[in-house]
Amino acid sequence: MNNREIKEKLNINLHNTLATAIGLEITDAGKEYVCGKIPIDHRTVQPFGLLHGGASVALAEILGSLAGNMQVDFDKEMVVGVEINANHLKSVKDGWAHGKATPIKIGRRIQVWKIKITNDNDELVCISRLTLAVVPKK
Repeated sequence: MNNREIKEKLNINLHNTLATAIGLEITDAGKEYVCGKIPIDHRTVQPFGLLHGGASVALAEILGSLAGNMQVDFDKEMVVGVEINANHLKSVKDGWAHGKATPIKIGRRIQVWKIKITNDNDELVCISRLTLAVVPKK
């Protein structure tokens, strides 16, 4: 599967999930990374009009989980979040929040992903680390 096909498949899998509620679009994907963006609008801001930290964390966990699931035999296994942290470094009031998940470690039972979130000017807004457990499907 090429990167365009991966991206299209991931976007289809997001229908009727939290990702659609926050307007997430997958913008690029490869074997070991997933990129996406969310709009900074009524769905993703806090009462002061700034990008909500929870929206950043949701973006990070979705991108990392999608990337993590591409590393397992999806017929037999899946990944689930064990821990996520986020440092919110810059506020954003408009435009898009862009995220990219890349691996720190891809193990047989544990994966760790780094997710960088930037604004439209490519300035770092949030840095997150996601730990995933690889578990058998029931």
